[in-house]
Amino acid sequence: MIEVVAAVVQEAGQFLLCQRHDGPHLALKWEFPGGKIETNETPEAALRREISEELGVDCSVGRQIAEVTHHYPEKSVRIRFFLASLEGRPQPIVHRALEWIRPRDFCDFESPPPNSIVLDRIRSGDIRW
Repeated sequence: MIEVVAAVVQEAGQFLLCQRHDGPHLALKWEFPGGKIETNETPEAALRREISEELGVDCSVGRQIAEVTHHYPEKSVRIRFFLASLEGRPQPIVHRALEWIRPRDFCDFESPPPNSIVLDRIRSGDIRW
């Protein structure tokens, strides 16, 4: 099981999604920023590190709002989704693109299954801020 963290960043009613590059796994899909938890790293520390590496900004990590386990043919992941706020303007350092998206437009952005679950919960109002 690969342990992963992701940041759910909301500003002015829009949510930050990042587009993966063209590649072998989840090519061009839109996801919340984040990544793998390293050995002896807390989820919160991992998320701060990943946001710095991926977006070039610091972040404040809030409460965990979801946990999703998903089994791909080649691996299994458990993703913990945290509310987060960014300090500065994010840049697509490791992603193809970044977009601020309103919940009503989520369906226009193809996402990996774990991210889609959280996007659906946001759109339905199931997640409280």
